[in-house]
Amino acid sequence: MGMGVKVKVWGDYALFSRPELKVERYSYDVMTPSAARGILEAIYWHPGLKWVIDKIYVKNPIRFTSVRRNEVKSKISANNVLPVYNGAQKPLYISSKEEIVQRASMILTDVAYVIEAHFEMTERANETDNPGKFKDIMMRRLQKGKCYHMPYFGCREFPVNFALCEEEEIETAFDDVAEKDLGLMLFDMDYTDKNNITPMFFRAVLRHGVLDLRDCEVIR
Repeated sequence: MGMGVKVKVWGDYALFSRPELKVERYSYDVMTPSAARGILEAIYWHPGLKWVIDKIYVKNPIRFTSVRRNEVKSKISANNVLPVYNGAQKPLYISSKEEIVQRASMILTDVAYVIEAHFEMTERANETDNPGKFKDIMMRRLQKGKCYHMPYFGCREFPVNFALCEEEEIETAFDDVAEKDLGLMLFDMDYTDKNNITPMFFRAVLRHGVLDLRDCEVIR
């Protein structure tokens, strides 16, 4: 674990959608491992590395709030883009009242986590790539607050603040709670079959406010 990094992330809102609930958006109680991976990839990604999330520390109490968000039912037709580009008078944007639906979302408010993770090398790494080099680059990016694109908590409208976690002993909101069972939770998506991307789940148990993902049993 010498190549591990700890990243503190926090924000006003988060929505880690439960995939089984399609229409009304309902967040998991805590950040999913795949959301944590997405945040780290936004800060530093390289084809020669793969982020592996080891632990997620829940720093703030779990609080939900209900919001109504406008969602658009349809997408702009790709068939219309080229003719419009070439001067045709066709509608390109979505403006009708019928296209916008208000959906209730149960989202988390005032979230803060520490993500503990490490790199694994991929087959696309070259001979000059090594975990030590990657860690140095990541540390510099964290110290300067650099990212490739703004990381977000499950939804683009919920941006993530991030910084290097300097704490040796990380306090959580549940330090004195031995076990809090959060039930089945999304672990990540299985991309092995590109035509059939399937969700993988795990039994999420917070132990003293920490979700330990090392050796957790993944259910497909």
